[in-house]
Amino acid sequence: MKQFALILVVITAFIGCQESTEKTEKEFFLPPQTTYNYVEIDSAKLFYREAGDTSNPTILLLHGYPSSSHSYRNLIPMLATNYHVIAPDNLGSGYSTHFDPSSTTYTFDLLSSYTEKLIDQLQVENYILYMQDFGAPVGYRMMMNNPKRIEALIVQNANAYLEGLTPQRQDFFRTAQTDTSLAKHEFLYRLTGKDAIINKQYLFDLDSTNMNIQSPDAWTHDLAFLQSKKDREIQVQLFKDYNTNLIRYPKWQKMLREQQPKTLITWGKKDLKFNANGAKAYLKDLPNAELHLIDAGHFAAEEKTTEIAQLILEFLAKNEIE
Repeated sequence: MKQFALILVVITAFIGCQESTEKTEKEFFLPPQTTYNYVEIDSAKLFYREAGDTSNPTILLLHGYPSSSHSYRNLIPMLATNYHVIAPDNLGSGYSTHFDPSSTTYTFDLLSSYTEKLIDQLQVENYILYMQDFGAPVGYRMMMNNPKRIEALIVQNANAYLEGLTPQRQDFFRTAQTDTSLAKHEFLYRLTGKDAIINKQYLFDLDSTNMNIQSPDAWTHDLAFLQSKKDREIQVQLFKDYNTNLIRYPKWQKMLREQQPKTLITWGKKDLKFNANGAKAYLKDLPNAELHLIDAGHFAAEEKTTEIAQLILEFLAKNEIE
C-alpha cells in the first residue's frame, strides 16, 4: 500500500511538472514594436513608421487627406506579426518636412517621387501596396514607374474610376485646377480648417452605428499639422493638382488590365466622397479582384481596423504572399 502511494505521488508530481512545463512553454503572439524614423532625401526629412521582420514581405501603407501615417497606428501592429510594414508621412504632411509652398509647388508627382526614393533608400525591392484617398495618386504613379515591384494591391477607398465620383465631385476637382480666382482659392483654403476637417471629413459619413468608433485622436493629430497658413496652403496646392489624377485614370486602368495584380478591395460603403461605385468599377479591369464593401465610411481603417486586418491577412495567405 505504501509502495502504491509512493508511485501515485511520483505520477502526480510528474503530471504536475508536465502541466507546469506546458504553461511555461505556451506561446503568446504579440506584435513587434513599432519604430518611428526619419530618412533624409534631397534636403527633406521623411518620417515613417516601421514594424515587423524585414525578411518578411513588405506592406507599404500610403495615407490620404488630411492625414498621415498616424491613420495606421492601430493597423500596423495587426499586420506586423506576419509582415514587414512601412507607413510614411507624405512630404508636407505629418512629421515629414513641410517645405514653404511659396517656393515649392506641391503636386502628386512630387509626393510620389519622394515616397519612391524613401522605398529605394530603405532597400525595399518589392512590396504590397495599400492605398487610401491621396494614397492612390501617389501609389499609382509609383506603380506606373515599375509595376513589377508590386506583389499585390490593397485598395481602401482609393479611387481610380470616374464612377466613384459624383458629377458634382468631378466638377469640384476640375474647377479646383481651372478656376484660379481668389474666391476659389479662399473656398479651398476653408476646407483645410478645423470645422471642415472634423465635420466634412471624419464625421461626414458617420451615423449612430459607427460614431463612437471613430477616435477623435485622428482629427486632433491632423489639425496639429494644419496650424499655420503655410501648412494649409500645402493642402490647397494638392487640391488644385488633384484633377491631374482624373486625367490619368484611363492610363492607370490600362496598366491594371495589362498587369492584373493580385488585388484586394476593402471599401467603406458609407463613403459619400469616394462612393462604392468606384470600388465596383475595379472589377471591369480586374475581374479576379476580391471585393469587400465594409460597413464604414471614408476612413474605414480607423473604424474597422480589425476587420480590414483580417481581410488583408487572409487574402495574402490565400495568394501565398508570406
